[in-house]
Amino acid sequence: MATLIRNVRIFDGEGLLEGEHSVLIEGDRIASVLPATSQGEVAGAYVIEGAGRTLMPGMVEAHAHLTWGSSVEKIYHQFILPADELKIATWRNARVLLDHGFTSAYSAGALGDGIEVDLARAIEAGETPGPRLIPSTLERSPEGAEGVETGDVFNGRGPDAIRNFVSYCKDQGIGSIKLVVSGEDALKPGTAKDVLYTDEEMAAAGEAAREAGLWIATHAYYPKAIDLALKAGARIIYHASYANEAAADAMIAAKDATFYAPSPGVSIAALEATPPPHIDMSHMKASAAERMELEAKLVPALKARGMRILIGGDYGFPFNPIGRNARDLQIFVDHFGYSPVEALKAATALGGELMGLDVGRVKEGWLADLLLVDGDPTQDVSILQDKARIAMIMKGGVLHKAPAA
Repeated sequence: MATLIRNVRIFDGEGLLEGEHSVLIEGDRIASVLPATSQGEVAGAYVIEGAGRTLMPGMVEAHAHLTWGSSVEKIYHQFILPADELKIATWRNARVLLDHGFTSAYSAGALGDGIEVDLARAIEAGETPGPRLIPSTLERSPEGAEGVETGDVFNGRGPDAIRNFVSYCKDQGIGSIKLVVSGEDALKPGTAKDVLYTDEEMAAAGEAAREAGLWIATHAYYPKAIDLALKAGARIIYHASYANEAAADAMIAAKDATFYAPSPGVSIAALEATPPPHIDMSHMKASAAERMELEAKLVPALKARGMRILIGGDYGFPFNPIGRNARDLQIFVDHFGYSPVEALKAATALGGELMGLDVGRVKEGWLADLLLVDGDPTQDVSILQDKARIAMIMKGGVLHKAPAA
C-alpha cells in the first residue's frame, strides 16, 4: 500500500525546500516529492497529515557501538558484560537508537565476536527493531587498562595474521573491520601517541580488505596512525585530534574515498561527568579538554577544504549513553561553527554516503527512511534530542513510530 505524507516542510538532506510539499511512498522507496498544492488524495494510499511539520531523512550514526551497554533506558556500571546480558543490551540499544531517529548505523567495533552480524540479520528479517547496520566484529587492538579491554588481537601479529583476520571477518559476514591503529589516553593514559600496527600489517589489511570487499574503520589520533589508516584505504577515520598540517593535507587528498568523524560526544560528556569519589576520571577529562581544543580548529579547517565530516561520538558509556546521539549535532554547531543545516547534512546526506546506501535524502527513488519532526531543526537542531518531538519514524516505508492521530 502506498503512503502519502502531505503538507510538510522538507529538509531533503541538503537544505530546506521552499514551501510545503507532499511525499508519496510506494513500497520501501520515495515515489515522488511534489508541492503540496499539486498532489491531493492518492487512491488507496494511507495518508499521514504533516500539518506543517518538518519531514527529514532519518539520521545516520557514523560511530556506533551498540554493544557498549549503557543507554538512556539502562545504565551499566561495568564495561564488559556476560554474553547473555550483552546480547540483551545490544538488541535494546539498536531499538533505542531507532527510537531516537537514527535509521542507519555504521559500526565502529563490537565487544562480542559475531554479535553484530546476528543483530544485523535479525533487524533485516524484521525480528527486532533497529537501524540499518553495517556490522563489525571485535575491535582488533591490544588490550586497554585493566577492566576496560575494548578488543583483542586474535589471529596473531604480522601481515599473514592480518590477512587471516580479514578472511575470518569475510566469512562471518562483517561489513567493516575496526582497526585501533593508535592508543587511547582516555582508557590507558599516555597511549594515544602509540602506533599499534606496523606499516606491513596495515598494508596487508588494506590489500586484503579490498580483495574481500570489506571496509576498514580506524581509530587514529596522531599523524603516523592517520598516515597508516589512509595508506590502508580506510573508509572512515575516527578522532584524528592531533593531526598536523601534513596529516590534514593527506586527509584532504583522500577526501573522495575517506570520511572523518571527530567523535566529540564522548569528550563533552566526559567533561560534564560527575562520577562518585571512588571513580577517577581526571585523565579522561584532561584528554577530552585537549582534544576539543584541537578539534575546534581542525574540524572547521577540514570542512572548509571539502572533507566529509560526520557525527558520531562513542555513545554507550554510562556517562554518555546511547539515545543521546543527536547531541552531536548541537556540538557541531556550538564547538565547530556549523550552521544547523550543515550539522543536519552531516547527520543525513553525508552519513548516507558513508553507508553506501540510498539513504540520507528525501529524494525520488531513495529509500523511505524518514522522520517527521515537530518544529524546525534547520533553525534549532537541539529539538532532535527530544524523541517526543520526533512525531514519526519510518524505515523502508514501514512505520516504526506512527504520528498521533
